[in-house]
Amino acid sequence: MTSQVPCYTIINSPDLEVPNEMQLKQDLEKGDTNVKIETLKRVIKLLLNGERYPGLIMTIIRFVLPVQNHTIKKLLLIFWEIVPKTSADGKLLQEMILVCDAYRKDLQHPNEFLRGSTLRFLCKLKEPELLEPLMPAIRACLDHRHSYVRRNAVLAIFTIYKNFDWLVPDGPELIASFLDTQQDMSCKRNAFLMLLHADQERALNYLASCIDQVHSFGDILQLVIVELIYKVCHANPAERSRFIRCIYNLLNSSSNAVRYESAGTLITLSLAPTAIKAAASCYIELVVKESDNNVKLIVLDRLVAMKEHEGMEKVMQDLVMDVLRVLAAPDIEVRRKTLALALDLVYSRNIGEMVLVLKKEVAKTHNVEHEDTGKYRQLLVRTLHTCSIKFPDVAANVIPVLVEFLSDTNELAAADVLVFIREAIQKFPALRALIIEHLIEAFPQIKSSKIHRAAVWILGEYVEGAQILEVIAVIQQTLGEVPMVEAEQRRLAGDQTEEQQQQQQQREEGAPGAGNASNKVTSDGTYATQSAYSLAPVAKAEKRPPLRQYLMDGDFFIGAALSATLTKLALRYADLQPEARAQNRLTTQVMLIMSSILHLGKSGFPSKPITNDDTDRIFVCLRTLSERTPEAVAVFTLFCREALGKMLDAQHDEDQRMLKEKQKAAAKVQPDDPVLFAQLSNGRDNQLGENVFESSLNQALAGSKNAQLSDVASPNSKLNKVTQLTGFSDPVYAEAYVNVNQYDIVLDVLIVNQTNDTLQNCTLELATLGDLKLVERPHPVVLAPHDFCNIKANVKVSSTENGIIFGNIVYDTALNTNVVVLNTIHIDIMDYIIPASCTDTEFRQMWQDFEWENKVTVNTSFTDLHEYLKHLLKSTNMKCLTPEKALSGQCGFMAANMYAKSIFGENALANLSIEKPVDDPDSKVTGHIRIRAKSQGMALSLGDKISSSQKQSVQAA
Repeated sequence: MTSQVPCYTIINSPDLEVPNEMQLKQDLEKGDTNVKIETLKRVIKLLLNGERYPGLIMTIIRFVLPVQNHTIKKLLLIFWEIVPKTSADGKLLQEMILVCDAYRKDLQHPNEFLRGSTLRFLCKLKEPELLEPLMPAIRACLDHRHSYVRRNAVLAIFTIYKNFDWLVPDGPELIASFLDTQQDMSCKRNAFLMLLHADQERALNYLASCIDQVHSFGDILQLVIVELIYKVCHANPAERSRFIRCIYNLLNSSSNAVRYESAGTLITLSLAPTAIKAAASCYIELVVKESDNNVKLIVLDRLVAMKEHEGMEKVMQDLVMDVLRVLAAPDIEVRRKTLALALDLVYSRNIGEMVLVLKKEVAKTHNVEHEDTGKYRQLLVRTLHTCSIKFPDVAANVIPVLVEFLSDTNELAAADVLVFIREAIQKFPALRALIIEHLIEAFPQIKSSKIHRAAVWILGEYVEGAQILEVIAVIQQTLGEVPMVEAEQRRLAGDQTEEQQQQQQQREEGAPGAGNASNKVTSDGTYATQSAYSLAPVAKAEKRPPLRQYLMDGDFFIGAALSATLTKLALRYADLQPEARAQNRLTTQVMLIMSSILHLGKSGFPSKPITNDDTDRIFVCLRTLSERTPEAVAVFTLFCREALGKMLDAQHDEDQRMLKEKQKAAAKVQPDDPVLFAQLSNGRDNQLGENVFESSLNQALAGSKNAQLSDVASPNSKLNKVTQLTGFSDPVYAEAYVNVNQYDIVLDVLIVNQTNDTLQNCTLELATLGDLKLVERPHPVVLAPHDFCNIKANVKVSSTENGIIFGNIVYDTALNTNVVVLNTIHIDIMDYIIPASCTDTEFRQMWQDFEWENKVTVNTSFTDLHEYLKHLLKSTNMKCLTPEKALSGQCGFMAANMYAKSIFGENALANLSIEKPVDDPDSKVTGHIRIRAKSQGMALSLGDKISSSQKQSVQAA
């Protein structure tokens, strides 16, 4: 047996001390109105907590029921809803006849509130013996002057007809005639809702009679009409032509909810291009006009779902410019989804218009200070990058806009620009001269060492011809006076350096005589003259050229990158310039810069000395220029570019592979597939897309849209998740089916009484560890000998941590109280973690930001590095971000990055570093895994999961 308890109104109450029944009776009999109200509230809470007071029913009928106070009337409705109305043998209590008579009087009361609230109460009654005497009074309420009474009367008749149709056999005819005479929209809506569920044919006839006036109805009635049309057309596709025009009209409703539902219904009923375009346009209008970000995201998800349908995508491509209107929303998540959707829909005809819009958006972000402005710029840069790679024709228009970002203070956006420039300059040789020209122009304005370093590499790799000397001149300008040590010594001694002399000369040429004296106006309007010599000198912060400043701050990695670039430029210039003197002049100039960087690094002027790695790199560059060995020259002139080409090809292959995985397999018709005849089908064979009511029910029951109801109901799926809580020899046997939904866990506990005694007050007591919270305490039950029952308990989950549920079963026998301790239930973190992907830059940024790290030592029986990685990915639900090509081949070590997200939005990062001797094939994999997360629980839980999976693999071996 399953204990099916009616679902009552839930009223939260703290732990109550149980009062004396005599005291309650006395308060209800002799107390004034306020005392009666408070006592009635206490009685209701006690009943909800499982207490039983059968002696109070007659007291309440005699002393409380006749009171005309509205608060008491409301409380009595709750009391009669929850109080047991039957005796132990299942027969109705005699006292309930008096209650029934009191409610018959309330249904005829002149106050419309009392009538309406009583009708709402009757919807919750499940005893036909109580309802039968009230039917004439309920019918009479249909003709009441007030709409509040009439609409609740309709609901009461609907519920009674649904549960006990013999009480009101003419219900549909009664409500149909009522519907024809009504003007109030709420009454019409309730009446139409009853016809929709009780007699669809009457509902359709009514709709057909007023189909031209549907647009003038209220939104609550329009929503029910949309539901009716959807259900009728799914059950009988031949009716589509009759009602689809009505759905088109409802797309222009004044209510956003009606428009949303109408658009969703339209695309499930028809895949005609006009229908798809009308629905998509309606969705876009909703996103643009609705102010709530959650609504925007939900509607955007619907547009994304439409785009994934092959037949709809082609129609939606023409709406790209409308989709881009959503970028006016300030929320970064809405903008991210909008740009991703537009990028998937754009094609060659409208890419030009899209780029123009994005360029305007870029211009808007320049003077706006907002916390998400930097992220939005980054999104725009990446979108323009992808547009340029997909459609090379627009790259020439995009490059000048993006190069402006290099001087931006947001380093992430500038880094994305350089990634784009690096790819564009490699893939589009025709644009190289344009890119180099803009890059040289922007080079002095760059503010970040990292960006300068990447820009220097691009310039050194792709500059050719006359631009070589131009690049070296720009580098010297941003590096300052060489040799640098002498310049810094002069600056320290107070002498003017060459840069300061040039700046002073420019000032003097620009305004001769302006430095001697300055005129100022005094308070009385006369001029006062002040000499520059009488002013006290103000100490100004020393401003050095950008590259020199990086070196003085101890960042000599930029010096090593600069040396490699200068070496490439000198070698390329030597191939172009036949004259030996010009070659040598440039080479010595370059070598002087390199040796000056080395000298500066060891001079003690910078905040940190040069590292040994950077020193060795600069020495290699100097030796290459002096000796010119063919092997070293080939590395500088050829191999660097080849390596970039291979890396970009590998990235492209990885992107294509991921794209193929996302794309759905094309529907193939096999020769032996059965032929479908529309006239013979029942209309449910995938003719009208998915049934949204069925899919939403699937999602509620199974936690995902893909799971079928048959799978959820099948015993096999449940048996896999059953946990035994007690032993077979215990007096009470218990086992639990653990059903994990998104944010809560439902425990369906089977309790079996294995004794010959009746168990009184058999209670399941549960407690939790971790971020789990028990929603409500399970009610006690009485178990007959060898009887069983199911008890359900809900547990709320608030974060991704391993949780434990433990507890015991307490029961009373004739002699004493007994306790059976339950086995613990471990909630697996894997139920909340899903694989995800991110860029290398985002991974490194998160790795830097996350403060919790858990280091797990590899202890496994695996002897193959790749097999261990597959095992790890399977046991942790993480995704490997390192490309397959980087991991291919056999060597003695492996390093890989992994990433996953939880359904609560938490990120989990992992870095795998493993090795094994190449010459010993039987040796085991060793190494460690570093896990990083924002919260301590996430890092520890993942570490525990990896450790437990390793133990299982070792034991299995």
